[in-house]
Amino acid sequence: MINLLIDGQKRPFPKGTTGLVIAQQLGAPADILAVQVDDAVYDLTRPIEIDATLHFLRWEDHAGKQLFWHSSAHLLAAALERLYPGVKFGIGPPIAQGFYYDVDLGPYSTDSLDLAAIEKEIITLAQQKDPFIRRVVSKQEAIDFFTKKEDPYKLELLEGLADGTITLYQQGDFIDLCKGSHLPHTGWIKAVKILNISGAYWRSNENNKQLTRIYGITFPTKKELTDFLYIREEAQKRSHAKIGKALGLFTFSEKVGLGLPLWLPKGALLCDTLVQFLKKEQIKRGYQPVITPHIGHKALYITSGHYEKYQADCFQPIRTAQPEEEYLLKPMNCPHHCEIYNSAPRSYKELPIRLAEFGTVYRYELHGALHGLTRTRCFTQDDAHIFCRSDQVAAEFAKVIDLVLYVFGLFGFKDYTAQLSFRDPSSDKYIGNAQDWDLAEEAIQAIAKEKGLQATVVQGEAAFYGPKVDFMVKDVLGRSWQLGTVQLDYQLPIRFDLTYMGADGGKHRPVMIHRAPFGSLERFIAILIEHTGGKFPLWLAPEQVALLSLSDKYNQYAVLVEQKLLAAGIRTTLDSRNETIGKKIRETTLRKIPYILVVGEKEMINKTVTVRKQNGQVTILVDDFIQQICEEVVAIAF
Repeated sequence: MINLLIDGQKRPFPKGTTGLVIAQQLGAPADILAVQVDDAVYDLTRPIEIDATLHFLRWEDHAGKQLFWHSSAHLLAAALERLYPGVKFGIGPPIAQGFYYDVDLGPYSTDSLDLAAIEKEIITLAQQKDPFIRRVVSKQEAIDFFTKKEDPYKLELLEGLADGTITLYQQGDFIDLCKGSHLPHTGWIKAVKILNISGAYWRSNENNKQLTRIYGITFPTKKELTDFLYIREEAQKRSHAKIGKALGLFTFSEKVGLGLPLWLPKGALLCDTLVQFLKKEQIKRGYQPVITPHIGHKALYITSGHYEKYQADCFQPIRTAQPEEEYLLKPMNCPHHCEIYNSAPRSYKELPIRLAEFGTVYRYELHGALHGLTRTRCFTQDDAHIFCRSDQVAAEFAKVIDLVLYVFGLFGFKDYTAQLSFRDPSSDKYIGNAQDWDLAEEAIQAIAKEKGLQATVVQGEAAFYGPKVDFMVKDVLGRSWQLGTVQLDYQLPIRFDLTYMGADGGKHRPVMIHRAPFGSLERFIAILIEHTGGKFPLWLAPEQVALLSLSDKYNQYAVLVEQKLLAAGIRTTLDSRNETIGKKIRETTLRKIPYILVVGEKEMINKTVTVRKQNGQVTILVDDFIQQICEEVVAIAF
C-alpha cells in the first residue's frame, strides 16, 4: 500500500494505482488532465509507486496548461510529418503562452509552409482522440528507432541520456522522444493558432545548423482562442516599445550596447517623476536615502554569496594593474547597504534602520533574452534594506506590504495576488541553515494571512538568501506581471557580521528586509505604458500641457502663457509652427498629452486660454487654469 495526501487528508491506495483510478474513486471532476505527485507531473494512466502528496491538475492550473501545450507540440509535429514528409525534429517544449517546435524542414522552405493547412491538420488529428501512450525503452531501442527514422537531432539528444531513464510517447502514428507528461488523449485540444515562425540555432549554439522554430498555441475551447487573439492584438497595439518610440521616451543603440536603454528627454522626465514620487513617500515612512557606486570589489560579492550564485549572470570582472584588483559592475545593491550599516556601531535604540536607494545594477542577460525595457542588461531598482530586531520583523514587513499596495492603487493595478516564494529543501542553491529558513517562511506566511493577501506558496522560487513575497499583478488586458517584491533575510547579516548593541549590553544580529515596490524602474515603466496605453495620469505625464498658437500673430502671447505655466511647475510644450490648427491638434492628440490649450486673438485680449476636452472646450483665465491643474496634480499624486 501507499499513502497519498490529497486535499490535506491522507488516503491509502494499492501500490501502482493510477491517477485515473484515484480520480474515479474519489468522484473528482471529469476535467482532470493529469496528477502532480509531489513535484512531478504524472499521466493519468501512469502507476504511482510512492507515498506522496497528490494534486489533480486541470486547465486552470499553470502545470495543467504546460502539460496541455506540451501535448499540443507533439500534435504539431505529427501534423508536420504528415504534410511535409521527411522533416526532422529538434525539441518542442511548452512556453509561457503556448509552445514551439524546432524543425529541420529539409527540402522545404518556410515560404512553402501552409499555416492554415497545418492548423486544420492539427484539429483533424485532435478529433481522433488518440491516447498519449508512454513507453519506457532501453537506450538501444531508442537509438535503433530514430536511426531507422533518420532523425539525427533525436539521436544527438539520446547521447546525453542515461539508459533506464528514456521514454517515448505515441499518439496515433507519431512517436517522439519525450519524458512527458501528456494529456489523456488528443481530443482535449479544440482550437489552435500558429503564431509565428522564426529561426533558431540547434541547441542555441550559433555554430550549429539553424532550424525553423514554429510557435503555436491551443485551447480547450474556441472561445478561449478568440479571447486570446483579441488580447494579443490589443497587446500589440499597446506594445511599450511601439508606444515608447511614438512618444519619444527611450531608444536603444547597438553602438552603446545591446540591452542598455537610452532615456530621451521625455522619458527621463517620466523616470524622474516616478523616482521623486517614491523618494518623498519613503521619507514620510522613515527611510534614509543613500548612494552607492556602480562597481564593487569582487571580494564584496564573494562575501555576500552573489559571486558564487550569480557569477554566470555578472559581467566579467574589471581588472586593475597597479595594484592588481578585480571589480564587478554592481549586480545587487544589498552588499553595499550592508557595508553602510557596518560603517558605525549600532544600538537597539536606532533600529529599524531603513536605507533606500535608486541604484542601477548590471546583469549579463543573453542576447536572445533581451526584450525592450522588460529584460535589459542594466536597470534601476527602487531598492531599500531594512535592518531591524527580530521583534520588529512582523511590523516592518507589514509596513512594506502597505507601501507596495499603495503604489499599486495609485497606478490602477487592482487585480493582484501574492506569491510566497519559498526554498526547495532538496536544492543546494540556498545558503544558511534550515532553522533560519523555517523561521523566515513561517513569519512570512503569518504576515500574509494577517494582511488578508490572496496568497499561494511556490517552492523553489526563493532568493538564495531568504524567502520572499512576489506580487503578481494583472494589467488591463488580464496579463499577469511580477511587480514588487519583499524578502526576509537572516543570512546576509551573518555573512557580513552585522550586529547591534542590545538592551542587555550584548551583541545581537539584526534581520534584513529587502524590498522594491517598483522592482525594476525600466520594467515597471514598460508595464505601465502597456497598462495605460501611454495615457499617463496628469501628475506623471512627461508633457502635461500642449500649448498651440492659432497663427504667428499670437506667438508672443503664447510664449508669455508658456512662461507662466513653466514657472508654476507645469510641464508644457509650445507649438508655434506655421501649420493649421487642425494639424497641430491631430499631432498633439497622438502624443497623448492630458491638456491641449489653444490661444488666438480672443484669448490674447482676455488673458485666457481655450482648453480642449473630449466633450467640447472651455475658455478660462490663465491663472485659474494654473490653479486648477496644480490642485489636480496634488490631489491625484500626493
